[in-house]
Amino acid sequence: MKKQNKKQNENIKALDLTLYGWHEQLESQWIEILNHRETIEKELLRGRILLDYGQRFKVVTENGEKWLERPTQSALQLVVGDWVIMTADEYQEDEAHFEGLMDRKTKFSRMASGTEIKEQIVATNVDIVFLVQSLNKDFNPRRLERYLIATWESGATPVVVLTKSDLCDDFLKHIQTVHEIAVGVDVHAISSLTGAGIEAIKPYFKKGITVALLGSSGVGKSTLVNTLIGSDILETQDIREDDSKGRHTTTHRELVLLPEGGMILDTPGMRSLALWDAEEGMSHHFGDIEQLIASCKFNNCGHKHEPGCAVQKALKSGQLKHEHWESWRKLQREQKHLEQKMKQKERALDKAQSHYHVKRENKNRIIRHESEDY
Repeated sequence: MKKQNKKQNENIKALDLTLYGWHEQLESQWIEILNHRETIEKELLRGRILLDYGQRFKVVTENGEKWLERPTQSALQLVVGDWVIMTADEYQEDEAHFEGLMDRKTKFSRMASGTEIKEQIVATNVDIVFLVQSLNKDFNPRRLERYLIATWESGATPVVVLTKSDLCDDFLKHIQTVHEIAVGVDVHAISSLTGAGIEAIKPYFKKGITVALLGSSGVGKSTLVNTLIGSDILETQDIREDDSKGRHTTTHRELVLLPEGGMILDTPGMRSLALWDAEEGMSHHFGDIEQLIASCKFNNCGHKHEPGCAVQKALKSGQLKHEHWESWRKLQREQKHLEQKMKQKERALDKAQSHYHVKRENKNRIIRHESEDY
């Protein structure tokens, strides 16, 4: 039976993984892995995670799609977009077993919801992030700012996509607002209903390029995917007309290969986005404020009433907008709070480990004494 399956697999034309984002750096890493493997008893497979079903992933490989169980003995977070190393199951042709994770090019993270302080990885190996907001009551410049910072931190390129332009009479005003917040970032207003603006975003999708859609529920992410594909492969729901709040439609992350090239990653809507470690993203987005702070007369300037404060001077002249400054202050407080919580967590872990080692050493000492007495 195994020989028959092997013969059938040899007759199947290998999939071109470059369509799914495979690139030269991954190829170099893959060759190194093959050259340094300890055993050749089992054939290694490489693939990219397309779909997350909770305890199982759908992975595309050169030999077709495989099912991969989520590793249970590891703290490693596997997510849609990851490139993984696997071995084929001996009995189930469409099953595979996790062996390792390949280097990530980019990683979009946020602080996980709940009381525990931990990172939640949303997507990996993404080239471009479409930050999606609808042109109604969902439009929120401050929330958009958080998404921008997280995207810069991830290493991907942000693009702002404003949906439902057919429902907004003054969308040009919103575009101007976004340009003031996201300096140098591409901004597009689109309508999946009328098709307005769709052609302008198609050039982002090229062979091997992965575009992720991030935003709140009901802003039109799944509808946009269906529009680009040309068929309704993803379930959609409109926002509620009474309060413009979104309904959850996408319940899992899915990476879809587009007919004309490129991949698009649809994600569940996020009610909130608490930043994780975002030092680089903050510096990128608030570079103007950091330059002003560096220009203050005193190094310990509190930016309130001190003489020679470049920040206060910029605020009074209008060079620096109060909203931008207050946003920086708020996010700085959040990052410091996160840093303190992380240090507390590390101290608690160190204390627990120290207690464990002391307890173990005492136990070993008792065993040695009993052995000597015997």
